[in-house]
Amino acid sequence: MTTINQLLKSIQDSSEELSLTELLNVHPDLARRTLQRWIQQLLTEGKINATGQGRARRYQIAVKNTVTDNSGVFNIPLSEDSRDILNYIQQTLEARKPIGYQDDFLESYQPNQTFYLPENLRFQLQNMGSTQQEEYPAGTYSRSIFNRLLIDLSWASSNLEGNTYSLLDTQQLIEKGKAAQGKATIETQMILNHKTAIELLVDNIDKMSFNRFSIMNLHSALSENLLPNPADEGRLRQHRVEIGKSVFRPLSVPSQISEKLDLMLRKLKQIKDPFEQSFFIMVHLPYLQPFADINKRTSRLAANLPLIKENLCPLTFLGVPEKIYSQAILGVYELTRVELLRDLFVWAYERSTQEYLAIKRDLIKPNPLRLQYRDIIKYIVQQVVSNPDYDTLNTIQKIINKQVDDSDVNSVKALAIDELRRLHEGVLSRYGLRPSEFKYWKTKQNGKW
Repeated sequence: MTTINQLLKSIQDSSEELSLTELLNVHPDLARRTLQRWIQQLLTEGKINATGQGRARRYQIAVKNTVTDNSGVFNIPLSEDSRDILNYIQQTLEARKPIGYQDDFLESYQPNQTFYLPENLRFQLQNMGSTQQEEYPAGTYSRSIFNRLLIDLSWASSNLEGNTYSLLDTQQLIEKGKAAQGKATIETQMILNHKTAIELLVDNIDKMSFNRFSIMNLHSALSENLLPNPADEGRLRQHRVEIGKSVFRPLSVPSQISEKLDLMLRKLKQIKDPFEQSFFIMVHLPYLQPFADINKRTSRLAANLPLIKENLCPLTFLGVPEKIYSQAILGVYELTRVELLRDLFVWAYERSTQEYLAIKRDLIKPNPLRLQYRDIIKYIVQQVVSNPDYDTLNTIQKIINKQVDDSDVNSVKALAIDELRRLHEGVLSRYGLRPSEFKYWKTKQNGKW
């Protein structure tokens, strides 16, 4: 279903001005009144311009405060500091000064005293990302949008690595296990690894923290079957690496890498603001390059850890142009400057919150019983599907009788049955189930569920 940001991208990607009729042809699922309302919103926000009157009225992207490159126009407001970084990074490699890891960049940062995100910006991000679910258990909001989050974040983060899967291809792969034709195996593996890592993050958010265990396991999930040496999956780098198209030279001594990682994690844990935490790891994990590869991917998923914990809107990176993201990271590597990445972070987060705005409005408050008995309901589903020869209702009843308060028995039973009826391949990892188990159970049920 078309979103306002997809509508904006259609206007942005067009080489000509577009009329309402032409936009309706591009997005036939949109009602005309919805399109008119969104067009007015985009005009009010200054993101598009209009020319003509009545039926002759046409729309185009607003080009002030934009970043432009050979692949198109990106409506990303940049500060003068960011433009200064861009001007440097866009020079040839020969014109840029080779530089190694700068110890002071990390060591000088004092949690809750140093801020990469100023107070007014943190306040703005909090307002944008609030879901009014802060009082609920960690991860409540992300679980309520879980299927959408799996697809959006898997696709967008992979896209930043040059993956050519479309959003629809990604949806088909994640929900139905159907790999896109004509795509390299490495691209399919990258998407599936993101899916696994996001499931790991959301399903274990109570246990996840900024510690070695969490970061290494995220890396392991993201790097499975993608590294030349499988032993490097989830393991700190043991050898020298070079950064393509950069004059930056990361640390190469394993003991120093380990020491800096511990320092980075200690500082991360002390940071109180979730957005400062999120941005800090997007800066310092790629800068340190603690793993043989897949550092940026790990940082993008880890950046969501504090947001998911606080029930804030996640950062999906939807629509983030790969070129400007790479240039922002190069600004960190070669200049130890964060302004360009910060401008991109704020822009990307605003897009993410807009994408999920309609979902936030439509979400009902979480069922308190489903929250209270979440682990039991997951256990019921797992037991029912993995034991297909047993009577389903008897299995549910036995577990409920042992673990649920008498006053809640009927309600929890209804929730468990509803969970089973809605079960599909896209959520099996949540219950520790394999597709083959689910398929066999469905066959045994003969259409009853």
